[in-house]
Amino acid sequence: MSAEDRRDQVLDAAVAAFAEGGYTGTTTDQVARRAGVSQPYVVRMFGTKQALFLAAHERVMARLGEAFAEVARAGGDQTAHELAQAYVQLIKDQDLLRVMQHGFSLGADPDLGPAVRASFLRVVRQIRELTGATVEETRDFLAQGMLINVLVALQLPEHAGDDPDAAALISCVLEKKGF
Repeated sequence: MSAEDRRDQVLDAAVAAFAEGGYTGTTTDQVARRAGVSQPYVVRMFGTKQALFLAAHERVMARLGEAFAEVARAGGDQTAHELAQAYVQLIKDQDLLRVMQHGFSLGADPDLGPAVRASFLRVVRQIRELTGATVEETRDFLAQGMLINVLVALQLPEHAGDDPDAAALISCVLEKKGF
């Protein structure tokens, strides 16, 4: 296996591990075991757990950027609706959603916060560039996205039948977007 393939394997394992345990609840040893490599190998590759988390978070945010860019490559109008559709399809992989959310929760961390904020702002800029949205329209798009994040993170779609209010919210927010 090439070094690049091994790095991808470790990053895939890191995304899965950090999605499950978050930054504080995940060790480099857990990531190594998922990847089928040794913990010293992971440390040699990334240096620190912090660097590993940032690489995993950046991978997730890059996939989001790629999904939005794919909308642009497909041609036509790059509307907020098309970007929302791409986002909803992407976060069906809940590991991606959870790592993104864990990263956002680290915004106040003096070491992790700057990188997490920078990746979020890259997405904000991409939304504005692709859609021509105003700041207010971008705010509304992001607010809708964050509501989607919360609903999916709570696994409300899987439990919508348990509560009529949950079912109504899921119908209103997610079903129209193909979730």
